[in-house]
Amino acid sequence: MSQSTSKWALKYRGATVEDLDPPPALSTKPTELISYALMNAYERDYSHLTVVSEETRALLGYLNIPRLKEMLKNGHVHETDHVEKAMQKFQRSGKVYKVITMDTPLEELEAFFTGGVEGGGPQDFAVVTDNNRRFVLGVATKGDLEEFVKRRPA
Repeated sequence: MSQSTSKWALKYRGATVEDLDPPPALSTKPTELISYALMNAYERDYSHLTVVSEETRALLGYLNIPRLKEMLKNGHVHETDHVEKAMQKFQRSGKVYKVITMDTPLEELEAFFTGGVEGGGPQDFAVVTDNNRRFVLGVATKGDLEEFVKRRPA
């Protein structure tokens, strides 16, 4: 465990993801235009958008807005392309995902971001779901965790 992890852990004191008050997830569909998804992300100052199925609302993947901006700049995608061309898809088979709910302790969320949970590697954000993973309730980022630690008295 790193020094910063132990310093942060002292400030959690039983707090959970719910204490971060994560904003509701903003979802887009694979067939929406990139320009529309980008506009929605900018309006809400979101760095990640979830991508859901139009038919079932199942979580298909996500758009990383900084990565999308790079792809646009480099000409890999255009604002008139559909989201599916730029989205990062979740692997459906052979991969076990860590379920992050509103009740997940912040220590576990921090471990998820640093790659310590189930060896998945460092993560930029977490999709917060209900216990059955049926509904996306929000998105939590490492920045949200850092802000929580800054606000929390020692």
